[in-house]
Amino acid sequence: MGRIAVPYGIKGWMKIQTFSEAIDTLADYAEWYVKRDNEWQTYTVADVKVHNKMLVAELVGIADRDQALALKGCEIAVARESLPAAPEGEYYWSDLVGLNVVNLRGEPFGVIEQILEAGAHDVLVVRGEREHLIPFVGQIVRNVDLAARTVQVDWELDY
Repeated sequence: MGRIAVPYGIKGWMKIQTFSEAIDTLADYAEWYVKRDNEWQTYTVADVKVHNKMLVAELVGIADRDQALALKGCEIAVARESLPAAPEGEYYWSDLVGLNVVNLRGEPFGVIEQILEAGAHDVLVVRGEREHLIPFVGQIVRNVDLAARTVQVDWELDY
């Protein structure tokens, strides 16, 4: 849902880069999971606020700038069960990662490895025999079936 950008001040506060539409979405959660050295650690949020169009946060146990700096670049997540249901036709990125991608003829592209935020639209990074970058837009992504774990796209293997 976000990433720790840089320390903010000297008392352990951090600037947070959020991956959600609203800057303050992470403020709704009392616990954050922070991925440090490929391990997820749980942190209780002591305080969080929007400051100059940036989310800043204080986590319990992070009391100075050096401790905040040690978390720079770490990913932030929240418990999946604490998220609201996605509206019809919308998906959490975490639900899409790992899905198989096929085109309209059923030709397999591979598996969604990640999703990139690319300004005008998001881009699916699909790894199979080779890497494919597929725009996540309605004209191209024709069907997402979470139960079947597939995404059908109007895209060709040689693109």
